[in-house]
Amino acid sequence: MNFAKNILALVSAIVISSSPIAVSAADKYEFDKAHTNILFYVNHLGFSDMVGHFTDYDGYFTFDEKKPQESTVEVTLKPAGIKTSSDKLDSKLQGEDFFKTSQFPEIKFVSNNIKVTGDNSGEASGTLTMLGVSKPLILSVHFNKAGYHPITNQYVAGFTASATIKRSEFGMNSYLPMVGDDVRIEVQAEGINIDRKQQEEVKHK
Repeated sequence: MNFAKNILALVSAIVISSSPIAVSAADKYEFDKAHTNILFYVNHLGFSDMVGHFTDYDGYFTFDEKKPQESTVEVTLKPAGIKTSSDKLDSKLQGEDFFKTSQFPEIKFVSNNIKVTGDNSGEASGTLTMLGVSKPLILSVHFNKAGYHPITNQYVAGFTASATIKRSEFGMNSYLPMVGDDVRIEVQAEGINIDRKQQEEVKHK
């Protein structure tokens, strides 16, 4: 009898541990590009900050509202899609003085650690690779809101993030110090929950 009970307990444990309900994992979000902006600011001769907008990018983030420290971020930016207020400057940024787009068509950030610093704040540490050089980067992140969108009914999470890098550390030295070395990055991101989206689609089939 005890042997039978032990076998039953073992089988039950295997079933429970392999059940999808027992698996805790962060949901995956795709960027809502209509409501996500990735901007950079660099000082121009001390008169003002020039603003650039990354319009071409791919990536995702995972997010667990109960365990935000288990979240991840991965973004690939394509400098060929940079837009400023000047077409001439857009073209100049693609060349040898700056992003060398033909040789280095991608800029990539991959997180390796998420640290919770407050009720709605945290730090996403990772590696930024640009112009063939990889350097550590910490994004300061503020969690804005998560919930179902009132129009699309999709589950959305929104974040604001920022960081500052020195372009010279990646080998981008042209026009220093007239054009600033410090480059401030600001991100306003909305992500659509892929996992919940798929679950809703299955429900309605």
